[in-house]
Amino acid sequence: MINLFVLQNGRLSQEQVEDRNELLQYANPIWIDVVDPEEEELIWIKEAFGVLLPELDDLGDLEASARYFEADDGHLHIRTDFLLDEEETSRNVRVAFVMTKQVLFSIHDEDLPVFRLVRLRARLRPGSVSNAKDVLLDLYSTDAEYSADALEEVYENLEQAGKRVLQDDISDNDAEEVLETIAKEEDTNGRIRRNVMDTRRALSFLMRSKLLSDEQQEEARQILRDIDSLENHTAFLFDKINFLMDATVGFINLNQSKIIKIFSVVSVALMPPTLLASIWGMNFRYMPELEQTWGYPVAILSMVISAMIPLWYFRHKGWLSSR
Repeated sequence: MINLFVLQNGRLSQEQVEDRNELLQYANPIWIDVVDPEEEELIWIKEAFGVLLPELDDLGDLEASARYFEADDGHLHIRTDFLLDEEETSRNVRVAFVMTKQVLFSIHDEDLPVFRLVRLRARLRPGSVSNAKDVLLDLYSTDAEYSADALEEVYENLEQAGKRVLQDDISDNDAEEVLETIAKEEDTNGRIRRNVMDTRRALSFLMRSKLLSDEQQEEARQILRDIDSLENHTAFLFDKINFLMDATVGFINLNQSKIIKIFSVVSVALMPPTLLASIWGMNFRYMPELEQTWGYPVAILSMVISAMIPLWYFRHKGWLSSR
């Protein structure tokens, strides 16, 4: 799918291109967004604008030289990760940008919330963008805002998990659910950190390229300041995650210790009656009580009393308390 954007009265106007002729009829587009394209659509763009966009399979190259460079034809190539934070999971989606003097081309395999938000703002706010570089900076600025919103959600989820961990009595099932929540939020926090670090690198490359105007340079510096605050917050959240993880594991260990304590108490309480049963179970010929009618009930009563005495002592000492 090809989305073409042109400036009309200071606002971005979006047109969805269905064939090659439609692509050629729009003059002076400033942004062409390509989502999960077919090979034929990439050929249309090459024929219409002389720009060869990378294939989706080639977007995963992590080498810096492949992610940020200026080609021989003067086109700027940038590959950046954008956060996709969904209800069940979060992902980093790679987006390739190719910027000519007049047009910004972007290619990715699925539509992203950041791109939808930029399109909406550019339609509603006249003058927010005036050229292709403004669109790219707006994408990076909106990505930082989107990451900040995702961090706030991570913090709220961790707050709820913390309340469950610090409640008076947490069961093993509750602790298991808390651990799942903590693991999920840790993964999201890590992806946000990776995302803002990647945005920082892309902005630094843009600023070094000296293609930005003085106003755009200042906007890029402001985005970098926002990223600095986000990185500090991710570091704080990592510390909070580690604390909650240690606390949850500690409570699980306490619950297990309570179970072991019960088994230990039962084992110690049964030692005296076991000893008595062992004595009366000996095969000596002369054991007077074996011949008495009261021998059996006395033996049973003796074993019960010998078990009750340790239990009473443990309770008196407070060793049977669950706290």
